[in-house]
Amino acid sequence: MAKRKWRWAALIVPPLLMLVMGSALALRLTRGEAHPETSLIEQARRSLLRGDGIDAEVKLRAALLQGAARAEIAPFMGQAYLAQGDRSRARQWLQTGAFAPSTAGEGWRALGFLERIDGNLEASARAYDKALTIRPDDASLWVELGRLRYVAGDHGRAIAAAERAITLQPDDVRGLEFQGQLVRDRSGLTAALPWFERAIAAAPSDVSALLEYAATLGELGRASECLQITRRALELGSGNPRAYYLQALIAARAGRYPLARALLIRTGGRLDDRPGVQLLKGSLELASGNPGAAEEALEAVLRARPDHRAAKEMLLRAIAMSGRHRYATMRFADEIAGGGASPYMMTAVARAFEALGDRKAAGELLERAARPPAFSLRVQASAGRLGGMLRAGRGQAALALAEAALRRAPGSYDARSVAGDVQLALGHGKKAQARYALASEIRMPDSLLERRLAAYAMAGDRSGAEALLQAYLRQNPTSRAAMRLAAELASRSGDPDSARAALLRLRADGREQDVTLLSNLAAAETAMENPGAAREAAWRAYRLQRSSPVAAEALAMAYAASPRHAAMVRALRAKAGLVGNKPAAASPPGALPP
Repeated sequence: MAKRKWRWAALIVPPLLMLVMGSALALRLTRGEAHPETSLIEQARRSLLRGDGIDAEVKLRAALLQGAARAEIAPFMGQAYLAQGDRSRARQWLQTGAFAPSTAGEGWRALGFLERIDGNLEASARAYDKALTIRPDDASLWVELGRLRYVAGDHGRAIAAAERAITLQPDDVRGLEFQGQLVRDRSGLTAALPWFERAIAAAPSDVSALLEYAATLGELGRASECLQITRRALELGSGNPRAYYLQALIAARAGRYPLARALLIRTGGRLDDRPGVQLLKGSLELASGNPGAAEEALEAVLRARPDHRAAKEMLLRAIAMSGRHRYATMRFADEIAGGGASPYMMTAVARAFEALGDRKAAGELLERAARPPAFSLRVQASAGRLGGMLRAGRGQAALALAEAALRRAPGSYDARSVAGDVQLALGHGKKAQARYALASEIRMPDSLLERRLAAYAMAGDRSGAEALLQAYLRQNPTSRAAMRLAAELASRSGDPDSARAALLRLRADGREQDVTLLSNLAAAETAMENPGAAREAAWRAYRLQRSSPVAAEALAMAYAASPRHAAMVRALRAKAGLVGNKPAAASPPGALPP
């Protein structure tokens, strides 16, 4: 009985206290003002600007007691509950749209925001449109509309909204921050920095702008500057979870895993719904020898981003560490069968088959991994139904569907890139490039870079490919995919020095188990007349995957100049040519390296 009384007290006392506080506040204001409700509403608005939803609610309830109309305070009460994270009560004040003419702009805007975060994108767009008819020159409203359009896939109009916001108010911190994010997506990390710097100059204490700047610096490899900015953000907003997450990333990249784990714990789980946080968790659990926990985190990443290659490979590593060989062969069976598996994935699953005693399946996969295609078109991942049609030989139907989708949503990144994928799959390099160029006006991720380079190669435009790649690396100097592609282009262009530089950077960035990379590095060292370094890299590649003709050829090249190793070189070259036709044992007995 006593517990029940305490429970009722917990429910009743806080509202009573709020009512008493509001009444007392209203009484004080009544003594000195003819229209205290107006002053209370203004004070509530200032509280909302500070992010203090509770104080705003107290003042708004006091305004109601002083005679303020519900329609007059509804927009601000909705915002007060949003600031408190209570979307249900915010909806009670906003969803009817019963706003006073003087506050209707605020009301429709708040409802637009509520509908957006609840995932009701069409309702959000309608609310924002009503707000714009009242406040067409509100820069921050254009920013919110731009964010809605981006989430809805209307990327072109999102960019236009951001530009409109900057035109209306060049020093608006939210507009500058949003523009920086959009520029980072389409033009690269370096190009985005000035926008974040302008945002911070306009509002030096704005934590959100500071952390966007810090994140971009971190991706550029400027770790000390990133840490400095995150510490400033923590001074301004104690306990900010994103600041701790960025610090954890920096620590993990430096190999300081216990520190990274401790910093990630300080986020308090408030960012656990973000794939990037789960990816970091997975990598830390792997480094700590906890494959079960790593697997849980990485599966969360793949639920949100099914095509995340790094997450797939880390998940496979976690499954292998736990000794679940049968599950390893089952978990990625569809991907291997569909041709979307990376050489690493095929090799790791082959090892699982070996552990299960299925040497035939293991051998077939190792053979496929040893001869990876130069470019793996991701039609299935990016085009969905279109990929199935292409595989079924219905290319023209797929093309018609892709072009129709592009006409329906001309500002959509997905529509533009899928149209390029279909053109590329049909062998139309120049047309694919035209579609990809349109997509790059919105976003330019590593995956689009790879496809654009494939389109240039198909069209026989080497100079275009080189110009694109160099421009991309200037903006994204830490991109591993771009560095690998740069190494390949440099090697084919007869520039082993540049190829070697790119490959060494990749190797230093944790790629010691990459057979292709090590083989290419060995070839570059051979071309640079560094036989010791060439042999060291080639041996590493060969020991990792003895069935790889690429590794065998690299090792043969590394020893080709030495007459003492002529027999071994002949055997290696024979092996490189015979894998896939005859077993490697067909080479002269005892001639192959152990």
